[in-house]
Amino acid sequence: MDFETIKTTVLTFVETHKEWAPVVTAVIAFCESLAFLSILVPATFILLAIGALIGSSDLPFWPMVIGAGIGAGLGDWVSYEVGHYFKDDVKKVWPMKRYPEMTDKAEDFLRRWGAGAVAIGRFIGPARAVVPLVAGSFGVNRIPFQIANWLSAFVWAFLMLAPGAGLLTWFKH
Repeated sequence: MDFETIKTTVLTFVETHKEWAPVVTAVIAFCESLAFLSILVPATFILLAIGALIGSSDLPFWPMVIGAGIGAGLGDWVSYEVGHYFKDDVKKVWPMKRYPEMTDKAEDFLRRWGAGAVAIGRFIGPARAVVPLVAGSFGVNRIPFQIANWLSAFVWAFLMLAPGAGLLTWFKH
């Protein structure tokens, strides 16, 4: 299946089965935030398209944001735990072993910003799925990680869905 087919299928399902839309949005955000899987799933474009679907249909905005926030937070949490479990061995697995400079940059980023790097990294495309994984292997404490993870997950979800949902226009009035 190509990207356009995946996007069309997901959007058609969301529009047809509105009661499942927050759950579907959560799964897509989870895929976007989970290390390794985020490379394979074109979730950013699908989430932006779901935002547009919210704006053009009667999908409720806040349940969608909550679904996306929960999915993103869980994806980062799982990535962190994988990194925490495997420690430095994470660097030996694809795609990390193929891009060691990316891992080094993530470690430098974490060294400089601590758990705040998780919140900042959420808004930087390729770093979104890598920083939590490296945070786990690098030894960032769980509580600061989770605080940064969950707060940034819901802000990110809002910012992904709001433009398409027309909230920027609403704020201008």
